[in-house]
Amino acid sequence: MKYLVMVQGSQADYEAMAGKPSENSPAWSEKELQAMYAYMGEINNDLAETGELIDAQGLTEPAQARFVSKGKDGRPVITDGPYGETKEVLAGYWLLECESLERVTEIALRVTECPGPEGFVEPPVVIRAVPEAGGEC
Repeated sequence: MKYLVMVQGSQADYEAMAGKPSENSPAWSEKELQAMYAYMGEINNDLAETGELIDAQGLTEPAQARFVSKGKDGRPVITDGPYGETKEVLAGYWLLECESLERVTEIALRVTECPGPEGFVEPPVVIRAVPEAGGEC
């Protein structure tokens, strides 16, 4: 079964990683960032070795996002980020092929153990099954 494992974050989290702390997001040092990248790289390498990794990507900060909707006249309405009303956004993901929900849950738990600065609260990790073409989960 395929699963999408998603890490959530906020604009404040991205800013903290750039060295700008906020009330709920302590600033990251270069050493802490390198430890996080190494940790995530290790997860990716392990998943590639087991054959479970299909794709994995980190995403840009919400300030670089674009929201597109259709206006009443049928023309596109485009809003560039960040979006003040958005608390959490998709920060990165893994698309995995795993034997079971239990296995992908083990992987998600490992993601939550990522190192960070003192006071860092690891964002939630969300697992969603990807149904086979024409099938249901």
